Amino acid sequence: MIGKITGRIDYRAPDHLLIDVRGVGYLVYCSERTMAGLPGVGEVVALFTELVVREDLMQLFGFQTLVEKEWHRLLTSVQGVGAKASLAILGALGPEGVSRAIALGDWNSIKVAKGVGPKIAQRVVLDLKEKAPGVMAMTGTLAEAHGEVEAASVIEDPRPKRPSVNAPNQSAQSEALSALGNLGYGPGDAAGAVAQAAGENPDADTPALIRASLKLLAPKG
Repeated sequence: MIGKITGRIDYRAPDHLLIDVRGVGYLVYCSERTMAGLPGVGEVVALFTELVVREDLMQLFGFQTLVEKEWHRLLTSVQGVGAKASLAILGALGPEGVSRAIALGDWNSIKVAKGVGPKIAQRVVLDLKEKAPGVMAMTGTLAEAHGEVEAASVIEDPRPKRPSVNAPNQSAQSEALSALGNLGYGPGDAAGAVAQAAGENPDADTPALIRASLKLLAPKG
C-alpha cells in the first residue's frame, strides 16, 4: 500500500497531477480544493495517499491532511458513493466542512457536491454521523507528521514549497471534543456542538470553542 508520496510535480491536470519520485512518475488524483492548494509544475509536493485496486483499474488518490484522507475512506464506504463522488464532496466542502455537515446532520450541504443527489446525501449523513467525532479529533498534515526536511531528502535539488491553504483550527476542535467528552457529553452531541461553534467562528481557540459548545448544549427554556 502506498501511504504517501513526496516528489516533484511534472504536470498538472484539472483533477490529477504527475509526481516524479526519483525518476518514477505517479498519477495522483485529488479533489478540486486540494488541487487549488498545491504548488505549480516543477515544485516539490508531499501528499498522503490512498491506493484503490480493482480488477481492471489501479488509482492513487492524494490528500493534504489525514482528516481529508479518512473522510475519503469513509465516504467511499457508503453505498452509492464512489471515488469521484467522494472527491466532489471534499472539493465542495473541504474536510472540515464535511465534518461539520455530517456532525450536524446537514445533508443539504452534502447535496451541493456535483453528482450527489438528495438520497445519497441523506445516506452519507445517516451512515457516517457516528463516525464524525472520531474524524474531527484527528489532526496532522504531512509536514507535521514527517517534518519539512523529509521532502528535501527524497529528491535531489528540492525547490521551496508554497505554503498550503490554511484550514480551520482542527487541533482546537479535537481538544474541545475531548473536553466535552470528559464533561460527560455523548460523542454525537459534542461533535454537533463543536462543529456548529467552529462553523460560526473558524478562528476560535480551544477555550472559546468549549464555551460556545457548552452554550449550544445547555438546556433550552
